[in-house]
Parts: sequence; structure tokens; C-alpha cells
Amino acid sequence: MILYPAIDLKDGKCVRLAEGRMDAVTVFNEDPAAQASQFQRAGFEWIHVVDLDGATSGSPKNASAVSSILGAAQIPVQIGGGIRTIENIAFWLEAGARRVILGTVAVRNPALVKEAAKAFPERIAVGIDARGGKVALEGWVEQSEVSAVDVARLYEDAGVAALIVTDIGRDGLKTGVNLQLTSDMANAVTIPVIASGGVKSVDDITQLRALPGRAIHGCILGRALYDGDIVPADAIRAAA
Repeated sequence: MILYPAIDLKDGKCVRLAEGRMDAVTVFNEDPAAQASQFQRAGFEWIHVVDLDGATSGSPKNASAVSSILGAAQIPVQIGGGIRTIENIAFWLEAGARRVILGTVAVRNPALVKEAAKAFPERIAVGIDARGGKVALEGWVEQSEVSAVDVARLYEDAGVAALIVTDIGRDGLKTGVNLQLTSDMANAVTIPVIASGGVKSVDDITQLRALPGRAIHGCILGRALYDGDIVPADAIRAAA
């Protein structure tokens, strides 16, 4: 299993939200590039970056901070948040991102996502952010009635590299990862699934690895990592 330490960007700073609420922000580092370097030194193999301002506005807003991360990191970086055009996708891939994450557009415009997956093989991920099994859009501000599993199935044969499945109700709260949602998604499609939201300890990683059925490809680590509840070396050992 691959672990993805998260860098969520708001106003150029590295932050964490609670339940995706933009009014519940904790700043953890004012230098995102330094945070990326720290994760690399800790032994992580990837970095997960989200432009929170971009996600809510519909277009990238933290370009300078993202560029600094790409310049500092010698490990692969995946980036999401407000990326909703082929031009934006191409820009970030050419800038050095290994993978681009498409969320809202994956529901609004599946044809664009499939076009991107064909144009950039293995470099497009679909972000599925769910609340009560239904997908949330526009940086989690808008709740849809679209089933998360139905969105996943749209991309079964599209060639996307991964599905990033987030339980919004747990995100940033350290209440434990949603094992049922993650398992349901992993067994609904053959696309690799990355679990996100609520991870509180190394035990979550162990439990994800032990789920029956299709293996979970990866796990995103957020607040618990920043708070020190998860020690990088212990997490990496549990995931190996």
C-alpha cells in the first residue's frame, strides 16, 4: 500500500480543515515547499496536494505554492483542486506533477475526464468525495444525489490511474477511516482505490490492508500525521 501525506493549500499555506469546512481551518506550515521536503525526508514515496481555494472557486488559485512544492519534491506529486479543463491538466503535468486529480468535473463532464485519461495515460485520478454515500461537488460545498459507486463505475474502462475516495464526514476529525465505503468502492470496480478521510492511527492502515476482496491501493494521511498521532516510520512499516 502506498501512503500519501497530504498538503492542503489555502491562501498559500499548508492547512487542514474539519469536515471540509472552509471556516474550520488550522494552519500547520506557512511554507508548503518545506513541508514537502519534510515528508520526503521522512521516507514517503508520494505527496498528495489539494488547492482548497481552487476547489471552491473552480480554477487553480495556489499556483505559486504548488510550483514551490513541485520544485522542492524529488518524489511524485499528485495535485487536485479546481482543475477542470484540458489546458489546466496539461499545465500541471508539464510543470512536473506526476498525476492530476479530477473531482467536480468527473461528475459534471465525464467526457472530459475520459478524454484526459486517454491523452495522459496513467496520469489522471478521479476524486470521489462522498457524504452519506452521495458525491459532494465544488470543494464539498454542494451536495449532489449522485451515488459515489455510480461515479466510480463511469470510469471502469476509461484508463484512469486511481480513484481517491474521501468520506467528508470524517475528514480532519481523526474518527477512523470509513472501511465499508472504501471496501465497497474497491470491490465495485477494478480501478485502484486510495482511501481518504478520518485516518487516526497506524491501525487504520493495518485495517485497510486486511479488508477482504480487492486490495486497497493507497491511503492519504492528513491531520493525524500533522498532530503526531502517526509516526511516519511506523506508518510506512505498516503499509509495506
